[in-house]
Amino acid sequence: MDDAASHKPAVPISLAAAGVLFASIGFGLVPYFSRGLTEQGLAPYAVAFYRYILAAVVLFPALVLCRSAWREILWGMAAGAVMGLGWIGYVSALETVPASTVGVLYMTYPVFTLLIAWALFGDRPTKRGLVAAGLIIVAAVIAGSPAAVPPDHIPRLLVALAAPFGFGFGICVLVHRLSRIAPLARIASVSLGSVLGLSPLILTSDIADILPGDSSDWALNTGLGLVTALVPQLIYTICSPVIGATRTAVIGSIELPTMFAVGIVAFGEIISPAQAVACALVLGAIALTQSRATRTVTTVIARKPRK
Repeated sequence: MDDAASHKPAVPISLAAAGVLFASIGFGLVPYFSRGLTEQGLAPYAVAFYRYILAAVVLFPALVLCRSAWREILWGMAAGAVMGLGWIGYVSALETVPASTVGVLYMTYPVFTLLIAWALFGDRPTKRGLVAAGLIIVAAVIAGSPAAVPPDHIPRLLVALAAPFGFGFGICVLVHRLSRIAPLARIASVSLGSVLGLSPLILTSDIADILPGDSSDWALNTGLGLVTALVPQLIYTICSPVIGATRTAVIGSIELPTMFAVGIVAFGEIISPAQAVACALVLGAIALTQSRATRTVTTVIARKPRK
């Protein structure tokens, strides 16, 4: 067998790029399922719980196979608990705040990633990273300003920042602590940690707050777990190493415009000039940081463990 054949990827590059695009759109559909469930009376923490439970159950065997790496698994579970609890703020904000605004705030996670990596792991940011972080902060200020959002929504916006903080912490743990375990085990440990972190809230709640009422609610619930979590995560795991970090991040930035589209199509929202500018700044920051090959949460999850 010649070298070209031996290095040919298992998935064609064009198909892998389409897979990353599909997965990113799935992540961007979270507001549709989330608001649909909270409008039916489910508590935000219950919505967060249902998003992670399916992946935790389906991928649990991957953790059993990697049980000897219990330290890494505990790190992943800790990261998942922080992410799951932080996601409550994201779901709560979507109840009343436009999906486009919440989407811009969620995309501030690279700023939190930079700060947490620097503070906890001594990973000094690059100049490009600092410039990109500045652009994202400006975008968040514009999207959350009184000119774009009613003042009474500001407290929910501040709470919503718990989600990008949790995701940023999760990225740092993935990069610095989980490289020794298999990709599926990384996803499983984070998902299980989210479920365990949210379980006390579930166990102390009224049934009406956590149990979907009818078949349409169960359909939304299942869609949340499949379409926005388990399936996109698996596709990312397979496809992102094929196309590399740069293409993955650039293609994956479709997540934010998808959130904008959900707001327009599903909820009848009107995108203001401020929100459009904020979206453009976030996409510009992503393009700036990915003009070089860099590590992203996607490629970290999908990377093979070191020998």
